[in-house]
Amino acid sequence: MSPYQIAVVVGSLRKDSFNRKLAKAIVKLAPPEFSFQQVQINDLPLYSQDDDANQAESVKRLKNEIRNAQGLLFVTPEHNRSIPGVLKNAIDHASRPPGQSAWTGKPAGILGGSTDPIGTAVAQQHLRNVLSTLNVPVLCQPEAFIQMKEGLFDDAGNIGEGSKQFLQNWMDKYCALVKKHAD
Repeated sequence: MSPYQIAVVVGSLRKDSFNRKLAKAIVKLAPPEFSFQQVQINDLPLYSQDDDANQAESVKRLKNEIRNAQGLLFVTPEHNRSIPGVLKNAIDHASRPPGQSAWTGKPAGILGGSTDPIGTAVAQQHLRNVLSTLNVPVLCQPEAFIQMKEGLFDDAGNIGEGSKQFLQNWMDKYCALVKKHAD
C-alpha cells in the first residue's frame, strides 16, 4: 500500500463528467508513493442535523475513507457560480456532528474544469472558504482553473501535451503539501 493515500472527491454525479475525467487523468501525474481513491458521494442522504446521532452507513463509509486518507483532492464543476449541492452535502455530512469532523487537518488540493474561460474559479474560491472553517490546509498556489477544450486530454485520457507541464507542476506542489502535513 502506498504511504500517501488520497481521497478524491469529485463534485459531479454525471457519468461522463469532465471533472471525473480530469480527476482520473491528473492522478497519473503523481509520484508512485501516492495512491488515489475516488470516494462515493452519490448515495448520501440530504444532510439533516436530526441524523447526527444515527448516521447512515453511506455517511459512516465516507467519514472512514476521509479519516484513512493522508490528503484530499477535490475536483469540482461550478454550478451557478458556486460548488454543486452534492459536494456541499458530502462536506456537511463528513464534518458532523460538531467536534467529529473527518476533514480536520487533511491537506487538500482543488481543481476544476469547465467550458467557461475562467474554469471553476468562483466555485474553487467558495470551496476554499468552506474548507478553511473545517481546518483543512489548502494548496493556494498554483491555482488551476481549467478550461475544458480540445487537446486537454490525449486519446488515452491522459493530460494532453499543451497542459501537461502546468498540471505536473500543480501536482508536484500538491504532493509536497501532503508530505509536509503527513510528517
